[in-house]
Amino acid sequence: MKQRTDFLRVAGKRKKWAAPGLVLQVAPQPGATARHPAPDRPIRVGFTTSKKVGDAVERNRARRRLRAAVDIVFPGEAQTGRDYVVIGRSATVTRPFDLLVADLRAALKRLGSRR
Repeated sequence: MKQRTDFLRVAGKRKKWAAPGLVLQVAPQPGATARHPAPDRPIRVGFTTSKKVGDAVERNRARRRLRAAVDIVFPGEAQTGRDYVVIGRSATVTRPFDLLVADLRAALKRLGSRR
């Protein structure tokens, strides 16, 4: 996802989970409902980090680490027909990668967005 309106729509659904290394927000894609997601639509993921995370180098590193964690976790565990926003936190940059992956799995489980 790249459009600001998509990020705002997902945030507006108010379905999120905060873990030490990240915050995960989820919403059904447009035209789908929470109970009836569109299984034929691919998973869409957006990444964001604020200036609270650090300077540009640290924010980019946080986003790269989050993308790598999503590449590991989402193919087998995330539901199709949903939009996800992964928000980096200040701990994202220094948190051990295996714990970051565990945070993402826990957030998916907590939000009921696992297959």
